[in-house]
Amino acid sequence: MGTKFPEAASKAMSEPLPDNSEARLISAARAGDRESFGHLVLKYQDRLVNALYHLVGNLPEAEDVAQEAFVQAFLKLSSFKGQSHFYTWLFRIARNQAVSRFRRTRKTSSIDGAESPIALMANEASPDQRMLQNEAVSQVQLALSRLSEEHRAILVLRELEDMDYDAIAEALELPVGTVRSRLHRARMQLKSELEALESAAGSGPEEKRKS
Repeated sequence: MGTKFPEAASKAMSEPLPDNSEARLISAARAGDRESFGHLVLKYQDRLVNALYHLVGNLPEAEDVAQEAFVQAFLKLSSFKGQSHFYTWLFRIARNQAVSRFRRTRKTSSIDGAESPIALMANEASPDQRMLQNEAVSQVQLALSRLSEEHRAILVLRELEDMDYDAIAEALELPVGTVRSRLHRARMQLKSELEALESAAGSGPEEKRKS
């Protein structure tokens, strides 16, 4: 996907993933083994970029944030105690990187027309089916872009990452009760935005000419 990664990942990309558990890779990486961390990067890079794309609404931006997150994760690996899943910990770093970047630039991200990774998965469909799928993905992405960052984050983790409430609470550093209430509000807001977009599409030039 064009993402740049820590130097260790470049070497790991040319080698098959070893038959080691994630815990062993983490342990080796914590001891300074860059290749082991490179394999962790390869394992999670696509998943993280995909999640970040839906969070920031821009694929190049998502790739940059993922790169920064992996670098920070490597530097902070000694602080990972294994009390949560590695990806949950990694996503929290990435989300914090995205928020920090937003605060630095002080501007909202925009959709750049790049295809969502979800749309790219539909390459077995017919041209008409792909067009409809891409339109649906674009509508959802546009609706997501209209939500607050906290609502986008919780929807990405629940609907895209399929995380349970406890994992979401860990990733976002929130009480489980807050996760449940915020997720409900986020779903309602997304539904409202999608309905608004559908209504706007239905009142396009042709509808106006008919009225």
